[in-house]
Amino acid sequence: MQTINSKSALIFILITICLDSIGLGIIIPSFPTLISETAHVPFSEGSKYFGWVMGAYAFMQFLFSPLIGNLSDRFGRRPILLISVLGMGLDYIVMYFAPDLFWLVLGRAISGIFGASFTSAAAYIADISTPEKRAQNFGMIGAAFGIGFVIGPAIGGLLADFGTRTPFLVAAFFSISNFIYGLIVLKESLPVENRRAFDWKRANPLGAIQQIKRFKKLKYLFLVTFLTIITTMAVHSTWNFYSIEKFGWSIKEVGISLAVVGVCFGIVQGGLTGKIVEKFGQKKSAKAGLFISILVLIGMGLINQGWMMYAIIIPYAFSGIVDPAIRSIISQQVENNEQGELQGIFTSLMSLAEIIGPPLFMWFFYTFKNSVPNSNIGLGTPFFVASFIGLIAFLLISWTLKEFKK
Repeated sequence: MQTINSKSALIFILITICLDSIGLGIIIPSFPTLISETAHVPFSEGSKYFGWVMGAYAFMQFLFSPLIGNLSDRFGRRPILLISVLGMGLDYIVMYFAPDLFWLVLGRAISGIFGASFTSAAAYIADISTPEKRAQNFGMIGAAFGIGFVIGPAIGGLLADFGTRTPFLVAAFFSISNFIYGLIVLKESLPVENRRAFDWKRANPLGAIQQIKRFKKLKYLFLVTFLTIITTMAVHSTWNFYSIEKFGWSIKEVGISLAVVGVCFGIVQGGLTGKIVEKFGQKKSAKAGLFISILVLIGMGLINQGWMMYAIIIPYAFSGIVDPAIRSIISQQVENNEQGELQGIFTSLMSLAEIIGPPLFMWFFYTFKNSVPNSNIGLGTPFFVASFIGLIAFLLISWTLKEFKK
């Protein structure tokens, strides 16, 4: 395990993730409006396209994440991470100028390719982390994303006053600035002697999924991860439309609410995850996070006042302990030169969930919104479906982790 300058390296990679998430967060508040504009339909009709546009990003990330992970195992984390960050910045410029929905979808698809940089970043964290610090450091990834989503959506909500497309230009600035910063200071975390030969069979998404079989009973933890991410898609894909249509929020108010989400997740994942896992163990922490998620999703579907969205964010943030706990368990089972491949599997599962989740939950939202108008039950259907999926994940992880003492 390489430990030289691990603290400064961790700080840099977390800054990188934070800046990337700022770029992503900036565009979220205005993205539904831009979809409606480029599709030339009213805002209420835009929900029909939103899931598919989001799915384009996830589909390309699913295809390319194993490739990115395996390339980083072969050539090192630094060059792959930098290329991805630069590509993301240039793609924001493409979306800024997108004249119609086709170009917007194309831009999102290209973003998905370069968005696989998360794979290299997670592998970088694994490279520089000791086994006992991995859960905490993976939690810091979530915290970095959380901080980015404090700043990003808030800025995006304010920038929307200057035009729907303005946030994309600012996102491009953040990404390109991040590339220049990384070009100057980022050090390589994977020594040449620890790298392995590139193998196309292990670099394609189906091959990456097949690699799960190597982990024997731990393979069910990957399924839990997949189901857990599916449930989060109910929140991520419907938050804008749900809050705007149900509570009459403006784009600025959506941005502020997402910033609050980022604050709460940042506090939990950055400041509390390591302590929670250390005190209760990986097993109990993951189960508790899933149980909380189930209750919160049901609550989100039932609330009928805008302020309740803020109240429910606090317990929702504690669902963020599930991913770092599971990643920590699994990452301890593989060699250092397989961490890129492992994180590629995680990212592929995340992308697969993001391919399925947004279209699925937006279909429930749009269909039941129209069939049961002005009804909590109708608008809340995506959350109720997600809570059921979360229950399946909870039962599965309870069975899978029986052999673990912590």
